[in-house]
Amino acid sequence: MRTPKQVIDKRYEDKHKAERKARSASFGTSMPRGECEEIIAFLEKYKITKVDLIREGYETLKAEVEAHRALDP
Repeated sequence: MRTPKQVIDKRYEDKHKAERKARSASFGTSMPRGECEEIIAFLEKYKITKVDLIREGYETLKAEVEAHRALDP
């Protein structure tokens, strides 16, 4: 049985689902538990967010790919 708060929260989520999806995206991916725990420990140690990790990784990988493509005619 749902509490009144759960009913209100569900109604709110249903009403704003499209808005939330338009504003942000999620990478629903899986990886080995050990590797994931290692990454999370690293992020916590250096106070880095997962979003910052994704952005930095993307920018680094993008630059690397563009550099390789510049070398290959």
